[in-house]
Amino acid sequence: MIFIFGWYILKFTGVDLNSQFPANWELGKKIKSNLGFNKPAPRDFAGETPLSEPESQAMYNFALLKNFSLCLCFHSQGEVIYWKYTDFLPANSLELAKEFAHVSGYELEDTPYTSSFGGFRDWFIKNFNKPGFTIEVRKR
Repeated sequence: MIFIFGWYILKFTGVDLNSQFPANWELGKKIKSNLGFNKPAPRDFAGETPLSEPESQAMYNFALLKNFSLCLCFHSQGEVIYWKYTDFLPANSLELAKEFAHVSGYELEDTPYTSSFGGFRDWFIKNFNKPGFTIEVRKR
């Protein structure tokens, strides 16, 4: 079973729902705060605690209940595929990433450091040791 994650990542409270997950959340919050995202904003505010938002809690609990074999997260920032979380490399991650890149024509890239912590995919990879991918679908 594959988990496909896609939602409008900012809710009206100004919390970025994809910065809410317990995968080095504290470091992610610190990085975002240092970039000026230290209060509710149109993007990148991680909230006050991980999983503080009901939508993030629901995604977290749903993933815990199921035995997903991998996770696909779709975002819209530019025809690339992010395929790993820090040094976590679940079995078949690179092979699957190369196949996704081949069929899509997208480049494989490491996640930018400033966006590397607290995302759902990050938590999925870290928690389940299974492949997770963020596919950025919009042209640069």
